[in-house]
Amino acid sequence: MTKTEEAILTVLKHHQREIIGSTQIMRALAPYGINLTERSIRYHLKLMDQKMLTEVFGKSGRRITDRGLSELEMSNVSNKIGFISSKIETLSYMSNFDYEKQQGKVIMNISLFAKSESREATRVLSKAFASRYVMSKRVIMADEGRLIGNTMVPEGMVGIGTICSVTVNAVLLNCGIPISSRYGGVMEITPDGPARFTSLISYDGCSLDPLIVFINAGMTSVSDVLDCGSGHVLASFREVPVVCIDQTRHIQERLNSVDIGGLLLIGSPNTSLLEVPVGLDKAGVVVVGGLNPVAALYENQIQAESFAMSELVEYGDLIPYADASGMFS
Repeated sequence: MTKTEEAILTVLKHHQREIIGSTQIMRALAPYGINLTERSIRYHLKLMDQKMLTEVFGKSGRRITDRGLSELEMSNVSNKIGFISSKIETLSYMSNFDYEKQQGKVIMNISLFAKSESREATRVLSKAFASRYVMSKRVIMADEGRLIGNTMVPEGMVGIGTICSVTVNAVLLNCGIPISSRYGGVMEITPDGPARFTSLISYDGCSLDPLIVFINAGMTSVSDVLDCGSGHVLASFREVPVVCIDQTRHIQERLNSVDIGGLLLIGSPNTSLLEVPVGLDKAGVVVVGGLNPVAALYENQIQAESFAMSELVEYGDLIPYADASGMFS
């Protein structure tokens, strides 16, 4: 399978519940530097139709087949190493969120769950969004047939968009602070607060989003943290230069004031933070995992399909979760 075919199949996988055409595929590929014409995309789609990797639905477009999903899963793993790290860098530079003006595009995770489970999901999510272990209490929620960014919510589903922790990277970069993403992890919480990281996956060598890996592996206990103050939540570990610590702390305060509380901890120069060592002349930064509310759904046997770092959405389109949840409770 060629890299072009792999890229097209990846887009189709992210929209596997829908039928999409060459125009939508072209737009989805462009942010990652893959600039194909619609004609070129249609050519590759015809080849993949012949290989039974895609299924054609007349002029409506294509959908990935089970064979296509399997082939994508087994495709050249070496091409995927570092994919998440690269995606973080790309989206960080594409986001233009201005926290002072509270406008611009933020990076979103998109999650889908069955509409039939809306009542229970709303109960679980309400507790999650009342805690400090969410990136923001502002979300986008959409009913079936509606869009979150470019993602269509399938029939029988409800979609929720939560601010991704990579938005913090974007804010710091836009302020001239070179932040580097080191690990996605599981953080132990005690009644006294964050205690240590119990599991870490390096972004540099990862082909899948670490936080989704931890959710699917059942390694979180966000609900326990919400109920009794102890458990395990998702978080990411970053580093900033020592000379930027004071400016980073200032930005942390400003973000908290505009309801983005994901920048949780900032360490001391050249000192381990939550038992994670840092590089020379660096300070550790711990950022809350944007998918903690989704982890809580999984822990309560509510299946949700998540696409991390999925969309760039205008911050002004987000509303407080308490207002959004009323549409589905």
